[in-house]
Amino acid sequence: MKSASVFPRRSGVLLHPTSLPSPYGIGDFGPDAYRFVDFLTAAGQHLWQVLPLNPPEITHSPYMCLSAFAGNPLLISPDLLIRDHLLKPEDLVDIPAFPSHRVDFTDVINYKTELLNRSFNIFERHDDASLYRQFNEFSRLHASWLDDYALFMSLREINHLQVWNSWEPTVRWRDPSALGNWRTRLGSEIRMHKYWQFLFDKQWSELKKYCAARNIQIIGDIPIFIALNSDSVWSHPELFFLDANGLPTVVAGVPPDYFSPTGQLWNNPLYRWDVMSQEDYRWWIERFRAARRFFDIIRIDHFRGFESYWEIPANSNTAVAGHWTAGPGMPFFERVLGVLGELPIIAEDLGVITPAVNQLRVHYGFPGMKVLQFAFDNGSPDNPHLPHNYPRNCVVYTGTHDNNTVNGWFHAQPATTLNQEQSTRERNDVLKYLGTAGTEIHWDLIRLALMSVADTAIIPLQDILGLGSEARMNTPATTRGNWEWRFTTDVLTPQITERLGELTCLYGRQTTSQLT
Repeated sequence: MKSASVFPRRSGVLLHPTSLPSPYGIGDFGPDAYRFVDFLTAAGQHLWQVLPLNPPEITHSPYMCLSAFAGNPLLISPDLLIRDHLLKPEDLVDIPAFPSHRVDFTDVINYKTELLNRSFNIFERHDDASLYRQFNEFSRLHASWLDDYALFMSLREINHLQVWNSWEPTVRWRDPSALGNWRTRLGSEIRMHKYWQFLFDKQWSELKKYCAARNIQIIGDIPIFIALNSDSVWSHPELFFLDANGLPTVVAGVPPDYFSPTGQLWNNPLYRWDVMSQEDYRWWIERFRAARRFFDIIRIDHFRGFESYWEIPANSNTAVAGHWTAGPGMPFFERVLGVLGELPIIAEDLGVITPAVNQLRVHYGFPGMKVLQFAFDNGSPDNPHLPHNYPRNCVVYTGTHDNNTVNGWFHAQPATTLNQEQSTRERNDVLKYLGTAGTEIHWDLIRLALMSVADTAIIPLQDILGLGSEARMNTPATTRGNWEWRFTTDVLTPQITERLGELTCLYGRQTTSQLT
């Protein structure tokens, strides 16, 4: 089965909701999210790309989450809880003085967890029969993942946030009698986690409808791998390469690349594709189904892993010792698309890409990715990231969440794999290609992306704002200071809105066409 999705010519902005303004230390689905959508509309944009919306593990990375199905409760808006009488106005009187340009995750988690606990207590005393019906219906519709998730999170808390493979054996290996006892003992906690997911779903659905009414579609990520410390690995250990103690025997990562000379050691457990195949990829079908609930368009992060993936021994300190292992390939997509029908998919095909990976992507018509920051690193006119080499069916970015900002990249050392001489040559090549002096390099590259033949152009908000390395979202192969960047409402000025809108219109991307 081939995908028949057609991506009309249009553009959008990459911004994770945690980066939105709010008084509560982290962006959420409240008033500032709606103001951001209004900005997109005024600037002629029709796409909003976000990172995974699942609840992150202790590294706070949206690519290393406690669940592949649940939403991140930190994105729930206190303002909307006030509106819905699920918090009291006095609950928001003493808001801590959170930093406005970064997320202090420790303080935010403590503060918002307390607010969400209060909201649950109000809900339990609520006399709104309609609200209870909505909650019960949500719980029934999503029981296939919600029951395990709520139990997992409740058990995780009484085990002091330790990884599930350190829990007592009867719970670790899901003895039915033990789990039944814990479901009774943790009944209130389980119900609370279900309630938080109900709130997330309610608020996100409202925001998504607001976007749809303005012809804005949401692109969201589905990472190929999931965290060891997640409800799915605990619930389905047979689907992963684990030893008798629940520890991975092999883990995921990528070989040495642009970002790191020793590769990237992600440490996600690897799938037993043979077992998944015997089950007709049921777990993956449900995962794609959940992603369609969150997003209009799905970007598969690390698409090449479905053709072959970098398998690293679990005791390795770097990714260098890994090797390529065959992925599930075409039979996987035949099954998923056969069950779910057409899926609008973007394939993240960056890194070491072989003809076999390209063949898999092209067979299904999935657009791949082009990144302008990668276009000048080898000085070759044949570089596939240079716009004159693009096919129409692709998505061009000035940079991704893993890249530096355009200004940070251009004015500083671009990557650890380039020396100073190479960096200088790269900057000179950029200026020659653009035919500018580079005084507004971020607008130069935005213009280059928008004028390209690529059907889809996505610009990180940091580049629209012309920010430097201080606004970088993530630095691969590092664990500190990532995922924290935020902006303030005042920076989305009428001048920036008008300039982005003019370029979007000039290059034929200001269309109300929808994905067909």
